[in-house]
Amino acid sequence: MSCLASCCASLTCGLCTSVASGVTRSSARIAYCALFGGSLIVSWILREVASPLLKNFSWINTSDNLSKEWFQTQAVLRVSLGNCLFFGLLALIMIGIKDQNDRRDSWHHGGWVAKLVIWVLLVALMFFLPNGVITVYGFLSKFGAGMFLLIQVIILLDATHSWNDSWVAKDEQKWYIALLVVSVVCYIATFAFSGILFMWFNPSGHDCGLNVFFIVMTMILAFAFAVIALHPKVNGSLLPASVISVYCAYVCYTGLSSEPRDYVCNGLHNKSKAVTISTLVLGMLTTVLSVLYSALRAGSSTTFMSPPSSPRSGEKKSLLASEELESGKGSPEARPVSYSYTFFHLIFALASMYSGMLLSGWTSSSESSELIDVGWTSLWVRICTEWVTAGLYVWSLLAPLFFPDREFY
Repeated sequence: MSCLASCCASLTCGLCTSVASGVTRSSARIAYCALFGGSLIVSWILREVASPLLKNFSWINTSDNLSKEWFQTQAVLRVSLGNCLFFGLLALIMIGIKDQNDRRDSWHHGGWVAKLVIWVLLVALMFFLPNGVITVYGFLSKFGAGMFLLIQVIILLDATHSWNDSWVAKDEQKWYIALLVVSVVCYIATFAFSGILFMWFNPSGHDCGLNVFFIVMTMILAFAFAVIALHPKVNGSLLPASVISVYCAYVCYTGLSSEPRDYVCNGLHNKSKAVTISTLVLGMLTTVLSVLYSALRAGSSTTFMSPPSSPRSGEKKSLLASEELESGKGSPEARPVSYSYTFFHLIFALASMYSGMLLSGWTSSSESSELIDVGWTSLWVRICTEWVTAGLYVWSLLAPLFFPDREFY
């Protein structure tokens, strides 16, 4: 039996080594995304089995009155901290890399076996830290998660402007018609979904003024986006306004669905488990996709804060050109890096904090260990994210009017 176990272990190590060695320069970013996705799975699994395991650790189980939910939060935050430290260290190491001749460039793209070992060790060491350190990290993670949500919003704004610019640049009638059709469909979806939210989160016979305020505010913002974007003095377009409106409606829904299950105005409370699982899966998928997109598109620190059509953003190369540079097929003379490695890893560090908050319900107590991302804290985080999104979009439209001497588009 021991011989069989040794063989299995050897085969497993060999498989991990072959997979790690098969990561090429052009697929390194995908490998980091896979590693981050794996950390989410580990967090999820440990969350479910943490309570009986962590009770055996005397430096963690310091009281007889600790609940199951507390141990679950500890497990999630410790994995999140290990993940955050891993990507944070990589971000520090990669500061200042400008071309592929830098030795650290090979560290970013290679050494996957060593990086996997370091990642495992960091996550494991987090379970030997005292509770006070994890408490401080949980507090700081709320701000880090907020930063990640803000970056998501900026990336969304950048993506919608790029989408609109690419179709307008074709200068053909069919693309203008497509812009109008997509915009109208998005607005219909926004107001139709808002109507459904009234049925779900404003049950008859109850005073649900707070929910009504959130939903009505979402509809007012959607209408305001269109009015501002189509104003003659504003160089806007209906497509970004409609896409941002749909996003705001979705964020409003996620916020309202995070209300406590015993709250009478939460019409989904009878389906708490189903809603919770779907919210978790969708939240995890959104996190991975947003991190992947930020790595592929917004990795350049010189263009991240600029609109797609600004002079600075016009200097950035296409994704195909970036992949050629990474694989060495581009110009043999000057081979600059195609994106900021530091910013790339910083995004993952912030996303680790966000995933920790998502799985722990923003470290607020929940009435059930089966509920994920539920509570008043989660509600206000979502609603504030919606309002920040609205504010940033409106500012992107009005900024050229307030600062006419600056180039925004």
